Amino acid sequence: MSARIYQPAKTAMQSGMGKAKQWVLVFEPATRRDVDPLMGWTSSGDTQSQVRLGFDSKEAAVDYARSHGIEAVVSDPHQRKPVIRERGYGENFATDRRGAWTH
Repeated sequence: MSARIYQPAKTAMQSGMGKAKQWVLVFEPATRRDVDPLMGWTSSGDTQSQVRLGFDSKEAAVDYARSHGIEAVVSDPHQRKPVIRERGYGENFATDRRGAWTH
């Protein structure tokens, strides 16, 4: 069994980093997916591909994988560059704006 441990990026539908703090262990598919000839759905006999485990830290995920004999590849997350503007969000609605309002 092989797995991948990573910290998911935040989704585009949220502004904060609330659900992006956990580390996730996802098993790699052992068999390929097949197309059902009658319905056209894709299916697989591999039930491990449905398992997604969440951990509070990278060390906890690695310890879990090691204790259960799972070969895991750890992917470190990319660091986001903070978006810091001089006057913050209120700059969008400033009355002393020099240029045209482009919204």
